[in-house]
Order: sequence, then structure tokens, then C-alpha cells
Amino acid sequence: MYSRKPQAVEIPEEMTDVWTCSNEGCNCWMRNNFAFEAEPDCPSCRVPMVRGTKMLPQLSNYTLDNKYAKKSAT
Repeated sequence: MYSRKPQAVEIPEEMTDVWTCSNEGCNCWMRNNFAFEAEPDCPSCRVPMVRGTKMLPQLSNYTLDNKYAKKSAT
């Protein structure tokens, strides 16, 4: 039988470096390559964040991958 419903596309996932909030009551996190500082503070509660990993969908961000290399070159 024919169905008009589109087939679900499986998005590939990978282990990604992230920063997570160290405050137990806060569930804030961000990808490492989207952080503006070498050791960021939580944007919600202003507590230092800790480095970790999460299984997330693959995402290409070539403009920010070498952000620390660009800072040291200037």
C-alpha cells in the first residue's frame, strides 16, 4: 500500500566534546566548538563549566573549529 508519510532519515551521531554546568540544579551545556572562551562560565547561572562528552548529531562548524589557533596567531 502507498503511504504519503515521508520516510524518517536517520541522523548520524558521534561523541562530541561539550561543556556542562557544574551546578547540580542547572542542566545547561554547550558544544566545545561553540564556546567563546577556553574555560566558559554557564550562561544561565554564571558558575564555571566542566568539560565532558555527549552523544550528539554530527554537526560541521568549520569557522569555529580553529578558534584558539586563530587567537594565538594574531
